[in-house]
This record gives sequence, structure tokens and C-alpha cells, in this order.
Amino acid sequence: MRPVTPVLDQVAEDVLALRALPANLLPALAEEVRSEMIDAVSQTGGHLGAGLGVVELTIALHRVFNTPQDRLVWDVGHQAYPHKILTGRRSRIRTLRQEGGLSGFTKRDESPFDPFGAGHSSTSISAGLGMAVAQELLGQDVRTIAVIGDGALSGGMAWEALNNAGFLRKRLIIILNDNDMSISPPVGAVSAYLARLLSSRSYRRLRAKAKDVTGLLSGTLQKVARRAEEHARGLMTGGTLFEELGLYYVGPINGHDFSQLIPVLENLRDSPAEGPVLVHVVTEKGRGYAPAESSPDRLHAVTAFDKVTGKPASSLKPQKPCFTQVFSETLVDCASRDGKIVAITAAMPSGTGLGMFAERFPSRFFDVGIAEQHAVTFAAGLAAEGLKPFVALYSTFLQRAVDQVMHDVALQNLPVRFAIDRAGLVGGDGATHAGAYDTAMLGCLPGMVLMAAADAAELQAMVVTAAAHDAGPIAFRYPRGAGGDACLSDSPAVLPLGRGRVVREGEDVAILSYGARLSEALKAAETLARHGMSATVADARFARPLDEDLLLNLVRNHRALLTVEEGSVGGFSSLVLQALSGHGALDDGRCRVRCLTLPDRYVAQDASMENQYHACGLDASAMVEAIRKMMR
Repeated sequence: MRPVTPVLDQVAEDVLALRALPANLLPALAEEVRSEMIDAVSQTGGHLGAGLGVVELTIALHRVFNTPQDRLVWDVGHQAYPHKILTGRRSRIRTLRQEGGLSGFTKRDESPFDPFGAGHSSTSISAGLGMAVAQELLGQDVRTIAVIGDGALSGGMAWEALNNAGFLRKRLIIILNDNDMSISPPVGAVSAYLARLLSSRSYRRLRAKAKDVTGLLSGTLQKVARRAEEHARGLMTGGTLFEELGLYYVGPINGHDFSQLIPVLENLRDSPAEGPVLVHVVTEKGRGYAPAESSPDRLHAVTAFDKVTGKPASSLKPQKPCFTQVFSETLVDCASRDGKIVAITAAMPSGTGLGMFAERFPSRFFDVGIAEQHAVTFAAGLAAEGLKPFVALYSTFLQRAVDQVMHDVALQNLPVRFAIDRAGLVGGDGATHAGAYDTAMLGCLPGMVLMAAADAAELQAMVVTAAAHDAGPIAFRYPRGAGGDACLSDSPAVLPLGRGRVVREGEDVAILSYGARLSEALKAAETLARHGMSATVADARFARPLDEDLLLNLVRNHRALLTVEEGSVGGFSSLVLQALSGHGALDDGRCRVRCLTLPDRYVAQDASMENQYHACGLDASAMVEAIRKMMR
């Protein structure tokens, strides 16, 4: 049963109605937005805690500023569901992350209220600053507001943007949504009063006049006066660091109190352009929903759940161990026998499965925050001193550290181990989180060993292989979800480097799979057999070094070879074709070769990964059809 929302019903499809709503109804509106969001996400899954924490802030921003003419840029987009509900998308909110439905993140072609798309962290200040500069050059009287969370502020790009914003001195309002880090003094009446005062036009005019007066002083006295004023305000507010970067700091203020939020935002809206302002807003992640308040990490991102208890729907509980769990347990087992193994994550200990490692080996676990570039070079330093670092990242986030992988790891041939989670398509998270490009990005690097797990047992072996590999960098990729039917081993063996395996023998055609499409390849072989065609199925295991003996045998002994991978154009298949070309193996034309990859486009979201693979032509039926065409 959907929640009763009489106030929200008045405003959800019209932001102008929100601006006209009596102020005394705003708290009721906030609670109804929360109820609507909880009900929707309980059905679709998605990001929950972050959005619940910014409901009042979202209402205040749209009430005060003239969106979408004024630009409101959300960082990451985890917290944007209330924003979607209030900007004409409430009627579609239960299509979140579904095929053809609303994106789980902000998306430019979804609404004019989304001026900049998101999905990865720490981009909002850079994008907002670019917009502010463009508006000035175009002569537009527009406000730009960038909302960034304290977690995203740990990303180096955010600090690069803050530094540049302080230098450029353009009109930009930055909202720091502080819901986790202990960087704020107590938020109460005094700090609220100071924030209101410091953001007011009268105070800022007085400050400007004081600057004019100090301008008559000598250079030394000017500096003393400026530092005295900054120090005094820093003692009151805690914003000295941001002031040193050239931003005008306001806060902290209670992000759930409209009487604090709205006057400060109105002051900043109406103030003349005097450079960037940072407003420090303190919120509670998961606000208003007891299960999320008590477990903000667990209910950060969720599948469909029982909204009364907050527990996952029983029908969605995995019956088989997932790849991430297998990686976690195998790494812990390796680390229990090798004290040099250390683990690094970029603010995702739960998502990457390293929470178990952190509990067992706290001194050997490092969460560096949302800082993938630092994570990789930090691991390179560990490896340079003889440790065995495992860097666990989602494929989509590894993209953010490509230069560090190349320059700091591969070029120096340092034995850093990369555990690449969420390889391939990821369902409802869509194109921003698809793990499509890691093989293509890493496959061109000399000395890089690349593996892809076909099932959970293969992943066990690859973790062990990576732990034993000290000759240079090594990476292994594995998808989201359950790890198949393979039996797990109590003592997985190290794989021979650059050697694949034949899983099914045949005579007519061959399918060479790289990664977890192997099960679909075996289904395709069964279908072909029912139609009188015998198929060999092989698991490449390695993209680099490639098993060229296996590859050449497949070409020499079959009339057709189909390669299959859960990656983009330019990945495993390109390495295969390069190897065959180098050997002249296709010159006589006896064996036809075709490659199935992810399509050369960004793949849209869908609630089901298998629906996505079917649409992309990477399931058993597509393999059968491709082979039939080759054999005509």
C-alpha cells in the first residue's frame, strides 16, 4: 500500500507549487517525501540512506533557487531521489533502475533539472565551476549550486576543484553535506545564528568596507588584519581550511531545520557575486527510517526490501556464494598464511568484500577514501617495499586510476594485484557503473597479467595465483552476482601462467570464452549438438599472456571460432586477432573467426543483468545464431 501524501500531492509535479507552499507545511512535506522514497526503493532497489538524509536540503534548494534556470549539480547522484520526486518525476519514481525507467543517478537527457550527469564521485564542484565560468562569459545572471557529500570530498578531484574555485573567484555556491565525518563542531542555536549572520548581505558589505579600509594600510598590516578576521571566524565556525583555499565559509548549520537552511540560502541567493561560498550543512544519513539510521552502511545501496523491517526480500537472497564473497574468503585464507598480503579499498569495504579482511587483519587493511588514484600509487609504494598489495575496486572505478596503473605500477613492473569486481554489465546501475572497459585499458600495458574468472572456483584459483605472482602487476576480473555451480576447493591451486583449458571437446566449431559467459557458451554447445553440430568450448582464463597454443589448436582443428567476452571492443578479442594475425593463422581461410563483445555503445540500465546480456547478443541464443551464420 502506497503512503498517504496530501502535501506532496500538491507539489510533486510542479516546482512552482513548492515555492508557493506555506512554510509551516514544509516539515510535513519532508516526511511525505521520505515515505514516498522508502516505498519506491523498497520495490526497485537502489541507494537509500544518502537520499533520506538530504530531503530537507533538497526542498530548501528548490524552494529558494530558480531551478532549473539556476543550476543544481548533485555529486555522485546517490542522494538525488528526493530531487527527482520534486522535479516532475514522481509518477515514474517506481521505475528507478528498471528498463526504460528513471536512472539511479542524475542524467542530462532525463530532465532539465539535471544539468550535469553523475554516477562517479567528486565531480560536482568541477562541473559547477565550469558552468559558473561559462555563465559569466555568456553574460547570464544564473546561480550555480554544487552539492557534495563529505565522503565525496575525500576524492582528490574535489580538492583540485576547490583550489581552482578559490583562485578563479567565480560565483559558485558549494553545499558540503556532512553526514559522516566528524569535522563539525556542535550544531546548535549559536552556530545557526553565526551562519545566518555570516551569510547576510549586511555582514558581507561590512566586510567589504573593512577590506577597503585595510587597503589603506601597509602590506604587512593588511595581512595581519585579514588573518585576524579569518582566525576569528575560524574559531567560531571551523572553516579556516576552506578560507585558506579562497572560499567564503558559512556554517555549520542543521540540514534538517528549515528555519536555518532557508534564510542562509536566501542570503546567498541575493548576495552580489563575490567569489565562491561553501555552506557546511550537517545531516543524518538514513534520516527518518529506523533501519537506515541504525545501519547506514548496509542500507546505503539495497535490493528490493521489506520496508517495515528493512530486510531484503526473501526471494532475492542468493542461494549460491557470490563472486565477491568468494574473493573475500579466499583472500582472507591467503592472508592467514602470508603476512605480507595487504588489502586496499577506496571507500568500499563492504561492496568489495574486504570487510572480513578488515576484521581479521586490521593493521593490514587500508580504506583510503574515494581516492582510486591514490589507492593505486599507495599500493605501488607498498609493493616497492616487498609487501603484496591487493587493490579491490569495481571495474568502473578502476577507470579513474588508469594513469597510475600505467605509470606507477606497470612501467615499474611492480607486483600490485588488482581485484576487479563488477566486471561486465551491472543491471540497474546502468552505463555509469558498467565494467566494460578494464580489459581494453589494461590489455595494452606491457607486462600486465590479465585473468577473468568463469565461475567461483576459477576465482579462487586466480586469487591464489595473484598472491603467488611476484614478477609484475596482475589483475583478475569477476562479475556481480552468484558464482555458478562449480564446487569450491579447500585448497585451490596456482594456475599455470597464460594457460587456458578445454571444457568440452568437439569437432566442428569452437567457442573461446573469456570470463563468466562460459556457462552460456556451454548452453550454446548443447543447443548446437541437438542440431548435429559438434562444438568445443574453451575457457581462455588469461587475456595476457594469451594461451597461443590453445588458440592455434582451436583454429587449426575447427571450421569456425567464436570468441566471447563481457567487455568492450578493443579487449580480449582484439588480443586474439592480433595473435592470430601474427602467426598468419587465418591466411588459408580454413577457419572463420568472429568476436562477440559488448556493443560499441553505452548499455542502458535494466533490472536484470541477463536481460542486458540478451539485448547485447551475449547469451547462448546469440552464440548459436552467430555460429550458424558463420557456417552457412
